[in-house]
Amino acid sequence: MDHSIEAYCKLVSLCAYVLVQPTMVLQSSARPAGDFAQNSNQGLAHVLLEEAVRVRKAYDYSENPTLLTVYTSFFIFSTYFCMDRQNAAWVYLREATTVAHIMGMHEEDTYKNEDYVDASRKRRLFWVLFMTERAYAFKRHRPLTLYDTIQLPTTEEDPTETLQLSGFFHLIKLYKPFDETFFGLWNRTRHGAVPSWLVGLQRQLSDALPEYIEHTETQAVDLKMSQQWLKTMVWQLAISHGFISSMASDNTLSFRYPIEISRDLVEMSNNFSQHAMEVHGIGLVEKLFDVACTLIDVMSFVPMSPTNYDMSPRDYLNRFISLISGLRGGQSRLDVYNEHSQPASASRSNEATPFETPPAMTIRQHMPGMTYQDPALSTMQGQMSETGPYPSYSSSTHLPRRPGFPG
Repeated sequence: MDHSIEAYCKLVSLCAYVLVQPTMVLQSSARPAGDFAQNSNQGLAHVLLEEAVRVRKAYDYSENPTLLTVYTSFFIFSTYFCMDRQNAAWVYLREATTVAHIMGMHEEDTYKNEDYVDASRKRRLFWVLFMTERAYAFKRHRPLTLYDTIQLPTTEEDPTETLQLSGFFHLIKLYKPFDETFFGLWNRTRHGAVPSWLVGLQRQLSDALPEYIEHTETQAVDLKMSQQWLKTMVWQLAISHGFISSMASDNTLSFRYPIEISRDLVEMSNNFSQHAMEVHGIGLVEKLFDVACTLIDVMSFVPMSPTNYDMSPRDYLNRFISLISGLRGGQSRLDVYNEHSQPASASRSNEATPFETPPAMTIRQHMPGMTYQDPALSTMQGQMSETGPYPSYSSSTHLPRRPGFPG
């Protein structure tokens, strides 16, 4: 066992991260005595973070970093993320990826002469950072630092490993297509998206997971939910470039595609246990919000009858509300919306949604997790024909708040 200062900082930051999980219930007998006894879990987590940062200052961890250094930075990021301190979270995620660069974790040669166990763990950590950075970039419009420059991990790398890793490997494959080109378009620092490229990206996501995967139920939740969420993100990029139309030759560029995604997600969720979903924490809740809010938007513009589905889009939305509110940490997301909801606009339909307020504009302004730019909905409703493309988004109106990252 490593008794170094770095190991101490890693464990302290890991404990802080565990404390802020929605499923974490700290028994009174486990609480510290004295001044900290009445602290909430988040308060205790903050104390632990301060301790990790304080101890780190006692040595020059950035000049001679180790794998423990990366772990510590990553757990500090993860804790700040869950506490909704997004500037601090971004600093430590960037620190983790920067240290990974210093250690050469992005270069295949780094792994050739290392002990196979250490090399395997380092390689897996690189890919965790790779996926996390992309999930964060979706939510916060941040640039990338890690790219697809090393080989994927394999089960043969570490014969001593007993965990089921096939789910992890397939999760990497879901995130690999999202490169600098995609996020340049997503962040509006690059131009030149074409519909055929986005259709191909949707096809890659559909083909990324085989029909049967040897995995745990918890891994299945992460894989299936992430797949549908990423499809929604690609659709959002398509709509921001005016490629969505009711006359589209490919259904992934149609207004109804988010309804299909919602249908698939609802059907999947019916097969998952509550525990298997809750273990992924706030990240899963945020992904469900993104899909639900996109569904609300298309409900505003797609005729709801006749329907080709066993359930109507409103039924899917009701299921999302029930699912989100039933997950730990989910009800607070609904409460945030309810606290900030605004009166209905005179230009919108008088028909109430399950949120009981006009959804599309309001929900993206006030719900955590919305990632793309808000269209001028009132203008759109007056000008958009059923066959016309969805207008481009305004680059000044995106209001993302909380990220989700691979569970």
